[in-house]
Amino acid sequence: MAELDGKVALVTGAGQGVGLGIATALAERGARVALVGRTTAKVEAAAAGIPGAAAFTCDVKDPAAITATVAGVVAAFGRLDILVNNAQEVPLGTLLDVDDAAFEAGFDSGPLAAFRFMRACHPHLRRGRDADSTVIVNLTSSATRRWDMAGYGCYAAVKQAVVSLTRAAAAEWGVDGIRALAIAPHAESPGLKWWIEHNPAEAEAFFATIPLRRLGDCRTDIGNAVAALCGPDFGYLTGAVVPLDGGQANFS
Repeated sequence: MAELDGKVALVTGAGQGVGLGIATALAERGARVALVGRTTAKVEAAAAGIPGAAAFTCDVKDPAAITATVAGVVAAFGRLDILVNNAQEVPLGTLLDVDDAAFEAGFDSGPLAAFRFMRACHPHLRRGRDADSTVIVNLTSSATRRWDMAGYGCYAAVKQAVVSLTRAAAAEWGVDGIRALAIAPHAESPGLKWWIEHNPAEAEAFFATIPLRRLGDCRTDIGNAVAALCGPDFGYLTGAVVPLDGGQANFS
């Protein structure tokens, strides 16, 4: 499959987990990929396993670093067609447990970082409505639709903000030929594995609510879906939240 031949993708939080799975799947469909992460050794090791990929070190909470990273990616590859905002620090806990610093870090690394990357990338993604569309993919979560929000309020607030930004980008930048989508994945990421290990009883109940009774694989389930969404077959889809959660949440 080579439907992304000639495309360049920038993926944040790409040193491991979902970000790496997405980057790998995009590359397998022909895209050249810029892997962005805050830990140099980790993101360089990840890029070494993907032909033609390049690693960029960036703390997504640093506005100057975001601007420099986007400029560096465009300088290295000559263009930009796909932006995936995956990086996120997760403020988990009850409203009395999550302190201001953790909540602010969730916003800084999530919706604020996505906002900054989107604006920095916009001049490079803008092609006009008669050209092949470029794509922004932002990661949200089915935590925004939990039946029991106890312990997830701060995280859900952060991720719901991402959805609002995605919808705004779809509405405002469609005339520029830019599509904007959000995905809500359940995947075997290091973070979720840690949560399962430390919350076995809740994890067992959690799995029982997933109709497919499993987590998604970072590359084959989540990455391949994102790669498909970025391709021409979904050229008329924008502004949507695509649940990649095995059918758990009700996004209708």
